[in-house]
Amino acid sequence: MAGATQASLLLQKQLKDLTRSPVDGFSAGLVDDSNIFEWSVTIIGPPDTLYDGGYFNAVMTFPANYPNSPPSVKFISEMWHPNVYPDGRVCISILHAPGEDPNGYELASERWTPVHTVESIVLSIISMLSSPNDESPANIEAAKEWRERRDEFKKKVSRIVRRSQEIF
Repeated sequence: MAGATQASLLLQKQLKDLTRSPVDGFSAGLVDDSNIFEWSVTIIGPPDTLYDGGYFNAVMTFPANYPNSPPSVKFISEMWHPNVYPDGRVCISILHAPGEDPNGYELASERWTPVHTVESIVLSIISMLSSPNDESPANIEAAKEWRERRDEFKKKVSRIVRRSQEIF
């Protein structure tokens, strides 16, 4: 129980910091005021990328032993990206459990460490939107389209961005 209390105190501090000094490109708040372990995040598509101007909503779910283990991040907005599973889950190195990669794709230094914050996670997701990694894709179809049919990929993302603006 002490771990969960530590985690909730840390999350309250990170939320307060983000509220006091917002970071360009995203906003964050709680899904439900009674649960500090589930955050609602809106990421604005980074300028000069295919996602430019889009509004993408995601939910960050933190484990009770945060920051020793990473949160999970799942887009609830439609997303077409090689590093986002078809169900919306984000797949980037810093969200993978600490230690050695059992598949040998990532260095331990690229994976989760307790120094990461909500801000560094969201900035990594924004960076992912700017430059997809198609080497170890979460969405094989999106990665294939990104590599082989870039124009179709761009059209699909452009439609998603437009729809996100209409919903927002």
